[in-house]
Amino acid sequence: MKLEVIIGLEIHAQLATASKLWCGCDNDAFGAKPNTRICPVCCGFPGMLPVLNKEALRLAMRASVALGCEIQSFSKFDRKNYFYPDLPNGYQISQYDKPLALAGKVEIIHNGHHKKIGITRVHLENDAGKSIHNEQGTCLDFNRSGSPLIEIVTEPELRSPEEASIFAQELQKIIRAVGASDADMEKGMMRFDASISLRPEGDTSLYPRAEIKNLNTFSGLEKALTFEIQRQTALWKKNERPEKETTRGFDESTGKTKLMRQKESADDYRYFPEPDVPPLRFTEKERDEMVGELPELPLEKYMRYKNELDLSDAEALRLSEEPRLADFFESALKESKHTRKIANLLLSVVLAHSDWEKTEIKPSHLAEVVALLESGTVSSTGAKQILETILESGGEVKEVLHTLGLEQVSDTKQLEEWIDVVLEENEGMVAQFHAGKEKVLGSLIGQVMKRSGGSANPPMVQQILKDRLKK
Repeated sequence: MKLEVIIGLEIHAQLATASKLWCGCDNDAFGAKPNTRICPVCCGFPGMLPVLNKEALRLAMRASVALGCEIQSFSKFDRKNYFYPDLPNGYQISQYDKPLALAGKVEIIHNGHHKKIGITRVHLENDAGKSIHNEQGTCLDFNRSGSPLIEIVTEPELRSPEEASIFAQELQKIIRAVGASDADMEKGMMRFDASISLRPEGDTSLYPRAEIKNLNTFSGLEKALTFEIQRQTALWKKNERPEKETTRGFDESTGKTKLMRQKESADDYRYFPEPDVPPLRFTEKERDEMVGELPELPLEKYMRYKNELDLSDAEALRLSEEPRLADFFESALKESKHTRKIANLLLSVVLAHSDWEKTEIKPSHLAEVVALLESGTVSSTGAKQILETILESGGEVKEVLHTLGLEQVSDTKQLEEWIDVVLEENEGMVAQFHAGKEKVLGSLIGQVMKRSGGSANPPMVQQILKDRLKK
């Protein structure tokens, strides 16, 4: 029996606001001392009332539209009741039956094929705190409590772990591109719950699923789903297919999932309308004003870079996946028509510097260096040295060019003088060339470059040498 894999994802992304969802506390708690970004509201003190963060709402709406969803004219907040030590109120303010946005689509490319994955819904909710387990017991840090999240729920349309990972990466690019979230998984700003089940190929039924909680890397997502496919396949082969929905955790050290509990249903959460937060109502005009104009999305940019700018697949993918990198690239292109050279130097030299965005490098520097290359003023090695110097120490292109003495010599008379000396000193190689061993030309060019201190124009040296040797 051949089995088909059915995967759906729930993605939680922390919105890029200055303050939390219901209060004015700092939303950036990463690396902060525990319980230093808190107040009575986000700690659930009695009598405290939540006030919705308008910027969080705006960013959630931008993300929803970028994901192809329709913002609902009416949505509301609900209390989702569950009792975890790090959930101070004993409930989460979320959205249940009337979410912010519905029915979207995200296009991905997998193995050269385009596919659209349905988005069921996008809704707003607040994050919980964090439980820290140690030898003495469990400590609670509420710095993250109340941080604004969007939860993005997909249709069960993903068919492999690789496809799920590609989708998650594309979604990360989209919400970054519209400024909704930094989606930095190392800082816990984006994490996944993955639901997976199997069914006989050709069957349209959905069988009980296993939900794998709190995956926070793309590789972890892929590994957890791969293991779960193996586990569930073994059950089907023994005619012991899953009969109940379960919640499982993934152990990175073993590469295995393990049972945590039976999966909760909506009834278990005892949803009811949040009495302290009014419903959201939008006219079409108000919605458009809140969302604003969206930028070109990553997949569109990738296709344009490939088809219109003639970049390689790898170049187009790398340059389109980060908004700030793409902006830098396109700013440089406004001053230079040499697309491939701009892309090559940006990817091979600038990005090789881990903190390039914190340096003094500018798009204009890249364009100036390419102009020097095109005119033959500097060699490719010299061009790299100029950019590396600016990245390390700052400065302007012409200033660095003169300081390092990287200007190429293109004066024919001077080049011929160096070449004459090299030919006299290497009569053996000249004889080999005339005997048909033309590979020695490279060695002769190297000798000329050495004599010139690296300042000779290599293409001119090559051409003059060829002319001399053929006489």
